[in-house]
Amino acid sequence: MDEAEDEAVRRAHQNLLDEIVGQIEDLEEEIEDHVEEDPKLKDRCSLLDTIPGIGLQTAAIVAGELGSPERFESARQAAAYAGLAGSHHQSGTSVRGNPRMSKVGNGRLRRAMYFPAMTALRFNSAVKAFGNRLKERGKEKMVVIGAAMRKLLHICYGVLKSGRPFDPSLHPGT
Repeated sequence: MDEAEDEAVRRAHQNLLDEIVGQIEDLEEEIEDHVEEDPKLKDRCSLLDTIPGIGLQTAAIVAGELGSPERFESARQAAAYAGLAGSHHQSGTSVRGNPRMSKVGNGRLRRAMYFPAMTALRFNSAVKAFGNRLKERGKEKMVVIGAAMRKLLHICYGVLKSGRPFDPSLHPGT
């Protein structure tokens, strides 16, 4: 391949990338417009947006997928609905595997919590302290992220259920 062909390929890739970025921006704008049009959804998203690690897109997915917080009796049920509850691998009395995330549940909600959980492990004092405790106990990175996803969803449920913005004092960092 000569330099002219290399440049043509680079230009084609850049054009494709620019098109994808434009489509993402259009979708984000549509999400914002939809949230603005529905007062209930707007209120829920505003509450969820107070949680460090949760942005508008994640808030819209959580509010849309969980629906009304009265739908669940507890945050634990909401986490189970999302497939973020742990499941034990056991066969009889001799085979015991490591516990895993059940993954039986709402995949969209579970996927929506992954990157916010990673962000929350850095910037949300409650989730950060929780993650640090798990790391100190020797838990693997993906186990910590899965637990952070569950913790963050518990916080989301609590904020929606109470109707009050996130309060870090209710989640002490120690």
